[in-house]
Amino acid sequence: MQPLERMNASEARGLTGLLFDLDDTFLDRGRLDAEAYAALFRLRQLGLGLVAVTGRPAGWGAVLARQWPVDAVICENGALALQRDGNQVTRIDAVGPPARAERNARLRAIAGAVARELTELEPSEDCWLRVSDYTFDIGEERTVARVRVEQAVALARRLGARTLVSTVHLHLTLDGDDKASGAVRLLSRLHGLDPTLARLRWAFVGDSENDESCFAAFHTTIGVKNLSGRPSLLPRYSTRGERSAGFVELCRALAERRG
Repeated sequence: MQPLERMNASEARGLTGLLFDLDDTFLDRGRLDAEAYAALFRLRQLGLGLVAVTGRPAGWGAVLARQWPVDAVICENGALALQRDGNQVTRIDAVGPPARAERNARLRAIAGAVARELTELEPSEDCWLRVSDYTFDIGEERTVARVRVEQAVALARRLGARTLVSTVHLHLTLDGDDKASGAVRLLSRLHGLDPTLARLRWAFVGDSENDESCFAAFHTTIGVKNLSGRPSLLPRYSTRGERSAGFVELCRALAERRG
């Protein structure tokens, strides 16, 4: 990774939007910092589109899409998106209701089997707000040893689920999307961008292993200093600041380079 200072003005000016993770990237240990929130409005003033890309549930996304200065919120690691349309918030789900209900029944059976085998695992407090995945809390309100998380991942995969690990949650899903595929699909819907142009003109900033698909897909990628986990491909740039301080640092860098 290169320090953020290495990003030149040409690259910054070529961007039309920023995709950003929430936990431990924009949020600071789950808290919304005033300076980071103000940075969203500054980025808007710079003419950049904004899309949050998170593992958090659709229930969160509906609120954020309504209240924050963003184009949309991609939730549950790419499976769903929430877009404000006038006074309404539209949920975008490629899976129809009957298939979604069948997947959820299968997924809960798998999650139940994992929980019975690894009794220290407990569902996250936001599970009830989710549509496409099931999450165990491994670092938000309780801490689960990495070895036990890896055992849970292996068991869930044997039972047929896909898994993603963030700094706070272990996600189980039967959907095939990741953050990158969800983002590219949404940018096509919102702005008519083909995948190549979307990956070139939109930047991504994140901090965790479940951000690796975006680190791999997009040309301009930034990791905040607290980048954790084992992403297979690292972002191109790194901030000096951690969490929300790193996000604010990125906002200032873009403002300076875009003139």
